[in-house]
Amino acid sequence: MGTATRWVEDFSPGALQAIGALELLATAGLVLPAMPDIAPVLVPLAATGLVLLFVGAVITRLRHGEKLTIAGDVVYLALAAFVAWGRFGPESFTG
Repeated sequence: MGTATRWVEDFSPGALQAIGALELLATAGLVLPAMPDIAPVLVPLAATGLVLLFVGAVITRLRHGEKLTIAGDVVYLALAAFVAWGRFGPESFTG
């Protein structure tokens, strides 16, 4: 296993599946609720969940010294934070 994937050794297969499921649910939560205008409040909540997920990813990568592969996590973290900030604030779907 390469050095960029050493973090998976800290987690059980079930935990890795749960992380993947959370990522899929959060991604769906960013797009699907706003499309039919059923529950647009879920968009900023999903974005906040992604922020927390990627904070954990950044911390895990830092603990393992994977500084070269952290850039993608930081970019996704910033994008999710931007969406959460925008949808809770100035560009709310409900406002």
